[in-house]
Amino acid sequence: MLRILLLSVLAAIGLTEPRYLEDLAIEERVIGGEIAKPHSWPWQISLQYQSGGRYHHYCGGTLIRPGWVMVAAHCVDTSRIWSVALGDHDTTTHEGPEQYISVKGVFIHPNWNPNIVANGNDIALLQLSINATLSSYVQVATLPSYGEILPYGHTCYITGWGRTQTGGSLSAQLKQAYMPVVDHETCSQSDWWGSTVKDRMICAGGTTSMSACHGDSGSPLNCLFNGEYVVHGVTSFVASSGCNTYKKPTVFTRVSYHVSWLNHIMYENGEDIKDRMPFSHI
Repeated sequence: MLRILLLSVLAAIGLTEPRYLEDLAIEERVIGGEIAKPHSWPWQISLQYQSGGRYHHYCGGTLIRPGWVMVAAHCVDTSRIWSVALGDHDTTTHEGPEQYISVKGVFIHPNWNPNIVANGNDIALLQLSINATLSSYVQVATLPSYGEILPYGHTCYITGWGRTQTGGSLSAQLKQAYMPVVDHETCSQSDWWGSTVKDRMICAGGTTSMSACHGDSGSPLNCLFNGEYVVHGVTSFVASSGCNTYKKPTVFTRVSYHVSWLNHIMYENGEDIKDRMPFSHI
């Protein structure tokens, strides 16, 4: 008999559970790791929702163009008033370099199915109401080439403001944690994630004390490549048994699988995309 494996998406707690995950746990934050040096990941954003006249952290995300942010689809497939905080480090204080920009458009991958998280395609784009002002505190991320696959053990870091432990509280300061890649062959073994993990996903961690947790959804998986960090993943889900579960690595949407879709959406909405790839593989 097949055992049903529940997944836990990583959007922040404090809201009504998403309608499509009524039986899944909802949590928040990078487990293990350390407080990041302020503004050392300048493409990291905090996706925030409006409630009671204030904005609250809900998910992470990545600035990929001055006017565009990449997030997880499950973060934004409910209707809310969204804003993005850029250049932030401590979400509880105003430090000076922050920019707060409202979201004017939400574009969810057409093959995202909120009822079956394990189908993948957990990726979305947000169009900002104005372009971010780039500086040493706010920069656009480098994305991988289409189809690029990282090998087992490749050096990557997750960043985010999510929970520090399962059921814990959000981190006020941006954290980072070393999360080496687990290749698909290993991660899809029956005692790991099995068939839950698709080739359009990336696994990272699973054998260390470091993990993503709730509130980290949408945050980047930053992977070292030729001396610079490239955003290869969008934080998607962990095991419902807990954020830091042995042989259940954090699972990310693989950005290199979706780069042509990202370019297509931006191009169709006014972004000048050079070397735009054909839109063919969603």
